[in-house]
Amino acid sequence: MLWIKAFHIVFVAAWFAGLFYLPRILVNLAMVPSDSHAERERLLLMGHKLTRFMTLLAVPAIALGLWLLMLNWRGYLSAGGWMHAKLLLVVAVIGYHHGCARLLAGFKAGRNRRSHRWFRVFNELSVLLFASIVVLVVVRPF
Repeated sequence: MLWIKAFHIVFVAAWFAGLFYLPRILVNLAMVPSDSHAERERLLLMGHKLTRFMTLLAVPAIALGLWLLMLNWRGYLSAGGWMHAKLLLVVAVIGYHHGCARLLAGFKAGRNRRSHRWFRVFNELSVLLFASIVVLVVVRPF
């Protein structure tokens, strides 16, 4: 079980590294001048490659997390509400991941109408999700 937990943590950390960086690429895309096609294309390519890589990291992170949950199903769910809250936040992280991909697709299609300031705020959501999940797992406040 410790090996599964260790690899789960590794994949989650790597996945979140992408979730921290992709919104930063979106901020930069929102700031690209309309006449700077090369910069826009470079950022779109970076975002596309990062999204693909993040997804490849998310799959084993989620699979290993589900494996851990199944190994100790009764223990986790009877320990208190912290696991329920964590699972809800994991669903939010998956939604955030998909939201990032959709926003990137909007840039690619030329449909972005949001400012770089909006993306700067959006960028902070991944940090709040990560910190909340870590606190729930370590502190188990309820």
